[in-house]
Amino acid sequence: MKTPNPLNQPVGILTGIGAQTANRLQKLGLCVIQDLLFHLPLRYEDRTRVYPIGALKPGMTVLVSGKVEFIDVLPRGRKSLICRIGDGTGFINLRFFHFTANQHNALKPGTPLSCFAEVRYGFAGLEMIHPEYKVIADIGDCVTETRLTPVYPLTEGLSQNVIRKAVKQALDLCDQHPELLTDWIPESILKQCRYPALADAIRTLHAPDESVSALALQNGSVPALKRLAFEELLAHYLSLRRSRNKSKAWQAPSFSETADGNTAAAHFIRALPFKLTHAQQRVIAEIEADCRQQHPMMRLVQGDVGSGKTVVSAYAALLALTAGYQVAVMAPTELLAEQHMRNFSLWFESFQTQVAYLTGQLKGNARKDVLQALENGQAGIIIGTHALFQDSVNFHRLGLVIIDEQHRFGVHQRLALREKGRQGGVKPHQLVMTATPIPRTLAMLHYSDLDISIIDELPPGRKPIVTSVIPAERRADVIDRINAWVDKKKQVYWVCTLIEESEVLQCEAAEKTAEMLTQALPNVRVALLHGRMKSAEKDAVMQAFKNHRLDLLVATTVIEVGVDVPNAGLMIIENPERLGLSQLHQLRGRVGRGSDDSYCLLMYQAPLSDTARHRLGVLRDSNDGFVIAEKDLELRGPGEVMGTRQTGQMHFKIADLARDADVLAAVQQLGDSFFASSPEAVQPLCDRWLGASTEYSEV
Repeated sequence: MKTPNPLNQPVGILTGIGAQTANRLQKLGLCVIQDLLFHLPLRYEDRTRVYPIGALKPGMTVLVSGKVEFIDVLPRGRKSLICRIGDGTGFINLRFFHFTANQHNALKPGTPLSCFAEVRYGFAGLEMIHPEYKVIADIGDCVTETRLTPVYPLTEGLSQNVIRKAVKQALDLCDQHPELLTDWIPESILKQCRYPALADAIRTLHAPDESVSALALQNGSVPALKRLAFEELLAHYLSLRRSRNKSKAWQAPSFSETADGNTAAAHFIRALPFKLTHAQQRVIAEIEADCRQQHPMMRLVQGDVGSGKTVVSAYAALLALTAGYQVAVMAPTELLAEQHMRNFSLWFESFQTQVAYLTGQLKGNARKDVLQALENGQAGIIIGTHALFQDSVNFHRLGLVIIDEQHRFGVHQRLALREKGRQGGVKPHQLVMTATPIPRTLAMLHYSDLDISIIDELPPGRKPIVTSVIPAERRADVIDRINAWVDKKKQVYWVCTLIEESEVLQCEAAEKTAEMLTQALPNVRVALLHGRMKSAEKDAVMQAFKNHRLDLLVATTVIEVGVDVPNAGLMIIENPERLGLSQLHQLRGRVGRGSDDSYCLLMYQAPLSDTARHRLGVLRDSNDGFVIAEKDLELRGPGEVMGTRQTGQMHFKIADLARDADVLAAVQQLGDSFFASSPEAVQPLCDRWLGASTEYSEV
């Protein structure tokens, strides 16, 4: 019988870990001993040397020693105990807001102390607040550590000492039995990338020796950290590639080329009120080639705001319809689903197919009718929100799934809809769209289970949007500009950004702004649009704005997607500093839909931080969504860019996509050959880093 690996034993068997502590460790995801090895420090404290007090600067976290010069209790303000120590090079104050009489008595003038804390500016020069301190024999007897001291992520009830002792036991177990921790990365790759072995990397990061600086650990340039980031990113990449390989083994309906299909396609393109760009034609050809295959298409179409992704997806839908299959189009919001419903209904008006609509708001007999039409095959195209993959929805013959704004859905939701069309061993084709340009590094990882097409050309006649950054003090000038703009028979958006994580507050702010603008602009027809309005109300407002029965639309960020009004060429975005660059770019893309000049005013609240000023400057200077997305990644990190608040998205223990972009390039380069060279390593690597989250790959 095979002996179980001790690293897979529960943390509760370690010395000093009782049932209560084990439960607290479990909250951090530390269930078995191996988990402790991959629970890396957040930062490191340097207790390896004693700093001269005269050399200290604010912001340093250091070990010092000195003799108590005086001690006093300050009654003014918040009562505090002040103890000044000096070492001959200078002095520093130790401040305690919580103290006892014994503490006061022990800190007599002349007492030598060693202290560790962050140095700050105080009222009387530099100070340390509540430092760790010890009474020592003499200031030359301060005990230093031989290594940097790790500081770990904690949860309530856990101390650094408890977790440090637990990690030390796990490291000692590895030292005694090096064979327990399998290094799945081949030596050839480690040499090529100049990475240390796994056990060495882990020990370096938990207990760095004197050759490793705290700065290098903090900025992520240490090879040990790069090596673990590489392994974690490789595990994610392999998981998605394995998902893709499995999908290639599935059967899919082949939308074969037929005379009827060619006629329908020619008719569809002729009937469009615009000419397709070369980029659209190229992407359509890629989709056609995929759909002729007998394994499922898994394609992501990226394109900047206004590049014409929706009509490309409609062409894909036509391929499915002419082959006798149904199409499901899923959008993240009702507003966007309604926009698709209008476009698809218009484009397929002359085709013999029913375009149905399904959201969570549809109830009663109307819902039953739609479900029935789907099940018996009457409805050829169904458009809706996440309601499309609920249990009650059954398709007659689903051949194509189109998902818009993919990053707003989790991976699970995307795959759940694909499962809806599974019949025996046959799965539908899948086309995923996003108007949020995804930085190359993120696309490489988050969508490595998909082929990627990019629509990198805007329709002819589109002019770049002129963007200005102005302070809120110039609100009166902006309102005057609206009057002049409306006099020219043009329309305006005024966008109120998110106040807090509350849709209610956001809507209230928009309502107040609409009232203010209605009073300030008596001759302008003002309306309000926000997320808490009923679907029918939103639709009525949008139609009125589109038909120019309104001049000024005050809206929340709900208009980021969905509204398309060529006559609206001026947008004011209030408090743009609250939003990310990619979202601001999305909002701005609502103007510039016509052939006239368009303008976007970013009206910020002063004072702006340096970062916010830089971000708004990027938006002012560029109209290229991909440039903006790369900058957004650099400034805000991958979580915000991808919207990782959604379930099913990737979360990393160690890797940082902004910091480790160079590592990710190596992952893609080596990842594909890994399947052939080390197939036995794929599953253990995925288990080590992803655990239960690998389940989505098996769907």
